[in-house]
Amino acid sequence: MSGDRITFLQHHRIRLALHGLADGERGDLRPLLLLHGLGEATPAAVPPHVEWPGPVVGLDFTGHGHSTIPTGGGYTCEILVADVDAALEHLGPVTIVGRGLGAYVGLLAAAARPDVVRGLVLVDGPGLAGGGTEPGSPSIVAPPPSAVAPPDPFALVELARDPRPPSYVQTFVRFILEESDLVDPVVVDTLVRPPWVQAVASEPGVAERPLREALGRYAELD
Repeated sequence: MSGDRITFLQHHRIRLALHGLADGERGDLRPLLLLHGLGEATPAAVPPHVEWPGPVVGLDFTGHGHSTIPTGGGYTCEILVADVDAALEHLGPVTIVGRGLGAYVGLLAAAARPDVVRGLVLVDGPGLAGGGTEPGSPSIVAPPPSAVAPPDPFALVELARDPRPPSYVQTFVRFILEESDLVDPVVVDTLVRPPWVQAVASEPGVAERPLREALGRYAELD
């Protein structure tokens, strides 16, 4: 069975939309969790380039898709990691494909929960580069007052300038590599290589291979 079926998860004051996109031929296999890019939302169906024999689900980040838009912004990628953690509490073990912003958030989430993230693939998408390696100059965000539909304009502005120092990222990657029992717990499949992605790919133990091949190997895991 396939089709978008939404389950809402209450995470403090935020209601998160978790989309069930496909049941898969192997219903006993852990789900594949899709994390979307900046300004996007979970697609209405499993993308054609994503091949997974088990269930496929997607999470709308706070301020995106069918999830809550909070008042006044204040977005950081670490807050979105809490979104993913709430989904992991509901789903249990998963394999993650993170697109753009979702790739970075997925990496942090995998480091925080290596016990349940059974494989992570980073792919290209909006928000992959982030705000560079250093914090920018302070500025006042003033989204248009008429913008009431998702994505939240505050999310677009604040997450687009979120700094991603390579040394910060390497700490998380090394934690994944130390704590995971997988041979290749992190796979990079991006054409765009901002400094943080270069830092991830340069770590011994991180693999570089196409998404289809990476998912095929992860599907074979217990």
